[in-house]
Amino acid sequence: MPPAVASKPMNDWKDRLGVVFSTNPDFQYTTSREEEPETLPPGKQRLVVGIDRRNRGGKQVTLVSGFVGKADDLKELGRQLKTKLGVGGSAKDGEITIQGDFRDKVVDLLKSLGYNAKRGN
Repeated sequence: MPPAVASKPMNDWKDRLGVVFSTNPDFQYTTSREEEPETLPPGKQRLVVGIDRRNRGGKQVTLVSGFVGKADDLKELGRQLKTKLGVGGSAKDGEITIQGDFRDKVVDLLKSLGYNAKRGN
């Protein structure tokens, strides 16, 4: 079993781009990190499944919004939906994007997984 990684290494230079450094050798650079909210159980989630056609080159996508929880759990739910539908998409910024108009199928799948889902626009 591989050892668990406690945190990011102290020499992660990408987080410090554009920062002026101190000449003090004891200076420790700290970043403010937002904590992710705990993932609510599926029965308490209130998901809205809608369609979006804007800024997508004429293509339409199914958007699942309203997810409250960690990004890993959102990505896992998105992966499950994409696998069951056999289509592509993404899961980021609290939304799951599924390529194509699959509103009814997505609502049925989410309800079968125990989520409170309703069809939007």
